[in-house]
Amino acid sequence: MASSRNGTLYLGVTSDLLARAYQHRNRLIDGFSKEHSCILLVWFEASDDIQSARQRELQMKKWKRAWKIDLIEQTNPHWKDLYETLF
Repeated sequence: MASSRNGTLYLGVTSDLLARAYQHRNRLIDGFSKEHSCILLVWFEASDDIQSARQRELQMKKWKRAWKIDLIEQTNPHWKDLYETLF
């Protein structure tokens, strides 16, 4: 999730991306994403294994910001909100 292009980034794991993105978009979850208006779904990665997904999350949280931005821009160079693509 992002606040805007090149804005604040939020990274997390969920078993229901559609519901979780909805909660962030509508600021229903207190915490970092709400405080920093991270409401745009700009990148996601699917996994069949929750443990692998959590490991990937921990790995990526250690990444430099530039690496995360590069990853987003590889598939979403204009930082379009991908929420509507989930339906």
